[in-house]
Amino acid sequence: MKKLIGILLLFVSFGALAQKKEQPLVQFTGVIFNADSSNVIVPFVNITNLNDHGNVTAANYKGYFSFVAHEQDTLRFTAVGYAPVMVVIPANVANKSYTTQVKIKPQINNLPVVRLFPWATTDEFRKDFVSAKLADDDLEIARKNVSRAALFASQNTLARDGHEIQSANATQFHNNIVNSHSITNPLLNPLAWGSLIKSIADGDKSRSTSN
Repeated sequence: MKKLIGILLLFVSFGALAQKKEQPLVQFTGVIFNADSSNVIVPFVNITNLNDHGNVTAANYKGYFSFVAHEQDTLRFTAVGYAPVMVVIPANVANKSYTTQVKIKPQINNLPVVRLFPWATTDEFRKDFVSAKLADDDLEIARKNVSRAALFASQNTLARDGHEIQSANATQFHNNIVNSHSITNPLLNPLAWGSLIKSIADGDKSRSTSN
């Protein structure tokens, strides 16, 4: 009985192999496009023949592929960022050539959030946390902005506005008018003193000459 079962299994295996070998060869050719946009080509897609011991072929940078397969083989198209697509070569292909357009759909995978910390241990974190300098709040920032040093620095660096320029011009104009009508004391003028001394000297000379 066991021998009979073994012989039957052997015949079944041979029959399956014979059936596989009987499938005719086909030149499988095509171009891979993005399913959301027919004008966008997807390059370098992996093509796995599930009926040929997982044999893998890759499309080129233009999404084009062409290789030999068998009728009724199942091909799986995979690419990073796209959902897998299965294509079955039909039977009784004319001219031993099968051409198709494969459209694969983009697939978005949301990965969990990963947070990186610069501390290797909790002790380092405690040390940095204790010695950390807290940022100033709004009140402290306002106090620094109206301090004497900050105002003095702003006065020396910032340009004057229109009101300050107008006030300075008015003051200068007023000073010019006052100085133009003021009477200068000749006793405070060095040139006047020089003229006076010269006049006195000339008078002395004239008197000595007359004597």
